[in-house]
Order: sequence, then C-alpha cells, then structure tokens
Amino acid sequence: MNDLSVFPITAKWPAQHPERLQLYSLPTPNGVKVSVMLEETGLPYEPHLVRFDANDQMSPAFVSLNPNNKIPAIIDPNGPDGKPLALFESGAILIYLAEKTGRFIPRDAAGRYETIQWVMFQMGGIGPMFGQLGFFNKFAGKDYEDKRPRDRYVAESRRLLGVLEQRLAQRTWIMGDDYTIADMATFPWVRNLIGFYEAGELVGFADFPNVKRALDAFVARPAVVRGLDIPSRN
Repeated sequence: MNDLSVFPITAKWPAQHPERLQLYSLPTPNGVKVSVMLEETGLPYEPHLVRFDANDQMSPAFVSLNPNNKIPAIIDPNGPDGKPLALFESGAILIYLAEKTGRFIPRDAAGRYETIQWVMFQMGGIGPMFGQLGFFNKFAGKDYEDKRPRDRYVAESRRLLGVLEQRLAQRTWIMGDDYTIADMATFPWVRNLIGFYEAGELVGFADFPNVKRALDAFVARPAVVRGLDIPSRN
C-alpha cells in the first residue's frame, strides 16, 4: 500500500487512490498541460481541484508541495527507484512524465534536447507574455488609460506567434510529424489567448494560419478534449 501521509498536502486533499499519481491543479493553460499529458499517456492518476477563488494555492498544505504557490503540482507514488516523487512547474512535470512513459519526446539525444528547447520557449516566452496581455486586455489592465503596457505585450505576443508560425510552416507539429510535449506546453496558451483572453483580433491571429491549423488539430485530439476540463470545476 502506498503511504502518502508524509506529504502534508494529503491532509487537505486526501488520496482516495494513493497508488495513483496525484495531480493538484486547475483547468488553466498551465494546469491542462499536465492533465492532457496524463490523458494522452493513460497513466492512472487522481485529480484534486485547487480553487483559486478559495485561495487554495496559498494554503500551508499546498505550499508544502509547491513553495511557489502555483499550479500544477504532482506526487508520483511510483517515482524513481520506486520512491514517491513530488514535483512542481508544468514544464518539469511534462519532461518527467515523458521520460517516465517513454512517450511524446524523441528518444535520440538531439531530438530530446530540441523538444525541451521548445518547452522552454513556451515557459519563458509564450506563457508569461500571453498572460500579461490577458491581464491588460481582459482584466484590471483594461482600465489603464496608458495603453503602452498593453501594446508592448501585444507586440511581443505577435512576435512569439511569428516564431511559432515560421516553425510550423513546414511541419505538422512543433517537432515535425510527431506530436510531443512541446505541443502540449504551447497550444493551451494559444487557445487561451484567442479564447478566454479574447485577444485574437488584438494580436491579428488571422495572420498566423499555420498556428491556427496546429491549434485546431490539437483541440480535436480526444485526450485533449478530456484534459481541458480536469480537474472538473464542479
């Protein structure tokens, strides 16, 4: 029997299936990266909803797992050498799950590092920039009379979309014919930019047809359809 009681987070979110990977998340772009990956791989897991409206991410229980108080985070009861492993940061979790399952990352060293490179491109560029643009376009930032902050993020978001557009010009997916964790990292944020953040017209999304084509293929995948609503907000 897997004993996860050494992890304080399990007192707030008890594990009904401690033999399964435990996911602490919310269906945001960063959160669904991991739920989509878990659905794609078929790894048994148990999702736990971390409610932002209740400040769950600031609770001592959650911070005990992720001191940076951000979702997602996981506990894998069957980690390296059979020992439990706790991880936070969505990119790190994607790489870990890809290596654990041997799926969605190339096996050759060059391909592996190139894939990680594109995951880092999303983590360091697309996520932060799209998130800031969303703030200034949809939330409190929309009331700022000075539009220079918003316009700065619009310009940078367009530049990043242009990088992605060029990459996809001769490729089905970011890494070529094979769908990888680079796609799982990137397209939830693209989807959020033009959907939830309502910034498609602002960034001129129609100017990036290859990005749109790949996004449409991404959201049509059955595992993605399932993963986009995990953990359920209900």
